[in-house]
Amino acid sequence: MAQYEIIGGGYHAEISPLGAALRVLRHGGRDLVTSWPEDGPIPFYSGTILAPWPNRVAGAAYEFEGARHELPVNEPDRGNALHGLVADVAWTVAELLRAEDDHGFVRLTHTVEPTPGYPFRLALQVRHEVSAHGLTTTLTAENVGDTAAPYGCGPHPWLLAGPDVEAYELDLPAGRVLLTDDLLRPRELADVSATPYDFRRPRPIGATAIDHAFTGLTEGRVRLRGPEGGVEISWDTATMPWAQVCTGTGLGHRGVAVEPMSCPPDAFNSGTDLVVLKPGDTHEAAWTITAL
Repeated sequence: MAQYEIIGGGYHAEISPLGAALRVLRHGGRDLVTSWPEDGPIPFYSGTILAPWPNRVAGAAYEFEGARHELPVNEPDRGNALHGLVADVAWTVAELLRAEDDHGFVRLTHTVEPTPGYPFRLALQVRHEVSAHGLTTTLTAENVGDTAAPYGCGPHPWLLAGPDVEAYELDLPAGRVLLTDDLLRPRELADVSATPYDFRRPRPIGATAIDHAFTGLTEGRVRLRGPEGGVEISWDTATMPWAQVCTGTGLGHRGVAVEPMSCPPDAFNSGTDLVVLKPGDTHEAAWTITAL
């Protein structure tokens, strides 16, 4: 499968049309994200775009404007609908610019067509751009259908700061964490000070297994530092007030997933921070990955 290379500001990125995914990001020869083979498969959603919902819809079912909708179950061991509808589809490359000394970008598009579980039509476009500031990704969604549509979004990069996740120092300025049940469905929003998940003062991850959504962010960013250097992902909390962090404990996958999100897990059912796009409405979210 063709990959789209963009270079600028000391950064080198490779974008796959599969999932509009960030497959490679390097700075100074150092990998900042976990990569995977050009032809896939994509392991653990690495670098993909998550829409029209991030994280999980519990039980793969929800009600919207008085109608019940049942989504395909793609997390069969837990019975949930995971990470939206576009992480494993081929996007169309609409525009590509390579300007090695300064910046480069690629823009991809995809239309979400109505299905029984999501009977809404959205036009999506994502722009990946490298510059001296890092890799900035901007996702725009427009409701091109004739009825209102529920919507949420986020990315799924696995960030790298060395080979040993337990040695990473995590800097996560979040005051609340969403605790879950054994099916990873939301159970309780708790103050981090009463949990093992308080990383407001940077400290090593150690043996702490994290796969939780956080909010109450004082800054829209998460930083990881390790023996090979650091990496940061930053965003606007007005648009994306949540972040999922996953250490991948037990998965055998490198890195830590840090996923800024416009809404928490199961927002299609709870309504928390759910975006409702009326016909013609648009939603834009952006995030930047930077070497430290």
